[in-house]
Amino acid sequence: MPPRPAERNTRQDLRRQLRRLRLELAAARPNAGEEAARHLQDATLPPLRAFAAYLPAGGEIDSGPLAQRLAALGAERLLPHVSGEGRMRFLSAPSGGRLEPDASGLPAPPQDAEETRPDLVIAPLLAFDRFGGRLGQGGGHYDRALAELRRTGPVFVLGLAFAGQEVDRLDLEPHDQPLDAVLTEAGYRRLPQA
Repeated sequence: MPPRPAERNTRQDLRRQLRRLRLELAAARPNAGEEAARHLQDATLPPLRAFAAYLPAGGEIDSGPLAQRLAALGAERLLPHVSGEGRMRFLSAPSGGRLEPDASGLPAPPQDAEETRPDLVIAPLLAFDRFGGRLGQGGGHYDRALAELRRTGPVFVLGLAFAGQEVDRLDLEPHDQPLDAVLTEAGYRRLPQA
């Protein structure tokens, strides 16, 4: 059942506030991505053949330093590509490879790049809670892609965020996909999914 108009407006207002907060956090901590990547040594991750990163936009914490460290472990880097139908796939994206705007307008590998199933997805977010809740941009691309991946096998979802993006408790919808862990400039934490 779709949310009622008042619920939709409340959620949109919350996202606006969280986008402003994220921009403030990004300005205050420009090296947060590198700081977070240093905590990778504390992480318990599954064996990785391939991982999906993202290219930061709108104040998102930089996933580049973390992606470099994971690639140095021998894992293949993938990036999301959103099709005109709104489906997100994870495509091969070697460092320095060609990128072009996808249907969402973000830089992505060309649509004919090789699609690979990631063992780990680094998920951007607007907010997270200690129960594994994640609030995204609102398009549902990650939630649909993660649900599809989880239907076909295990995938580890790592939220990458500023520590200041943590909230007490998110009011999640049934389709919202939980995080397995979160990595911030303050450290790594496994999250129970409630």
